[in-house]
Amino acid sequence: RRGRAGRAEPGICYRLWDEAQTVALEPFAKPEILAADLSSFALDLAAWGSAPEQLAFLDPPPRATFGEAKALLVELGALDGDGRITDQGRHLRRLPLPPRLARMVVDAASTGKARTAARIALLISERGLGGDDVDLSERLNVFLKDRSQRARLARQMATDFARLAERPPAETAPGPLEAEGGSRQIPEDSVGALVALAYPKRIAKNRGSGSGSFLLANGRGAQIDPASPLAREPFLAVAELAGSAAAGRILLAASITLGEIEARFSDRIEAREEIVFDVASLSLRGRKSRRLGALVLSDQPFAINPGEDAAQKLATGIAGVGLDRLPWTKALQQWRDRVMFLHTSEGDEWPDLSDVALGKTAGKWLAPALTTKTAIGELTTDEIEVALSQLLTWPLRRRLEAEAPTHFEAPTGSRVPIDYQAEGGPKIAIRVQELFGLDRHPVIAGGKVPLLIDLLSPAHRPVQTTRDLPGFWRGSYAAVRAEMRGRYPKHPWPDDPIAATATRRAKPRKS
Repeated sequence: RRGRAGRAEPGICYRLWDEAQTVALEPFAKPEILAADLSSFALDLAAWGSAPEQLAFLDPPPRATFGEAKALLVELGALDGDGRITDQGRHLRRLPLPPRLARMVVDAASTGKARTAARIALLISERGLGGDDVDLSERLNVFLKDRSQRARLARQMATDFARLAERPPAETAPGPLEAEGGSRQIPEDSVGALVALAYPKRIAKNRGSGSGSFLLANGRGAQIDPASPLAREPFLAVAELAGSAAAGRILLAASITLGEIEARFSDRIEAREEIVFDVASLSLRGRKSRRLGALVLSDQPFAINPGEDAAQKLATGIAGVGLDRLPWTKALQQWRDRVMFLHTSEGDEWPDLSDVALGKTAGKWLAPALTTKTAIGELTTDEIEVALSQLLTWPLRRRLEAEAPTHFEAPTGSRVPIDYQAEGGPKIAIRVQELFGLDRHPVIAGGKVPLLIDLLSPAHRPVQTTRDLPGFWRGSYAAVRAEMRGRYPKHPWPDDPIAATATRRAKPRKS
């Protein structure tokens, strides 16, 4: 409370909101310089030839925010690479508008749309003008029909801004867009096309979900009220955006056509050819696209020419989905397992052929086999075998056959495949009768690794597992013989298996 002399006195304050709201308030209002767009301020400093460090501030401008403002001014052509103001910058500074909007009005002047652009700039910067419709075109229509004094003054102001934007012939110079692509005479620029001059990175493409979801050229996602007619437009130019980068909310926008985007921003549109690995078809797919930032404006397939680059992409794609998608055979898988066994038992002189190792090096060993291919289905088993075999030197190839053979040859002459994937190590499964007479346990890896033997009954059912065949003959064979001879009486079960002859047959019938 104040006294009659104007001096402050003790009094009573009534709070008309909850205590929780009071606690949530900041102790004092944040200074505007800490939160505002500093692009106009940065342009003024450049015009004065000053730097923020040379001036005394109660609150100095944030370094990062000021740097962003200068980067924007360089993008608008208002500053050069050294941070000095340009003729374009001096021209923009003549307009009492934020630099983005000033740039829009100046660029629009080249197509005779300066006054319309100036009106749009006022609608964006002055709240309440033209109503509150999210569609900027509708706001413009309302604004042009508004007979209030505020609207009349604003329209006159827009006319004044347009005159400032127009240059005498001697001063005419191309803006950032015209500099590369020449003048673009677009007689019927839409509201959206003009807004895009100020906010090219806010050109947005409809995601097509029907929910008002859009993707902006800067990669940000944004949502518009699904009830708005703009929610069904293919493209928008967004003038006002709120919310986070992950979930922006479009507050003000106007539609823009693909033709306008291509005409106004052809120098920013990137034509790209991409070859990608399609997981569904396990093949390479070529796509030609035209992009404006994160937006794909057009996309169509093209035929891929096989070659080294395509082979590298195909090899990388195969490694990504898993090498098990290659056309392995049992023999080829066993070859790989044999090498891996020797890598584990003898060390790094043998290559690592695990999925992880082969996946990391697919560009080296697999790609050479793919130079004429564009899909996994075109690759044959023989070609994979050749590609893998190149990982072994000739001396290792010879040692592989001797130290990790594909089969064990039994005394009966049977060739029994060796399972190198078995959990307990390399293993064979063979009937007991085929090992009679064998007094040494079968070994591989130069005699260092005994084979794990699954001893089978005549019906090929496991009866015992051993890594010591002579020990089995001298020990538990007797118990096995006692059980098996009653179950399989037609097959030989000699008392001394080491002295017996190996056989694959049952006992001959008595005549």
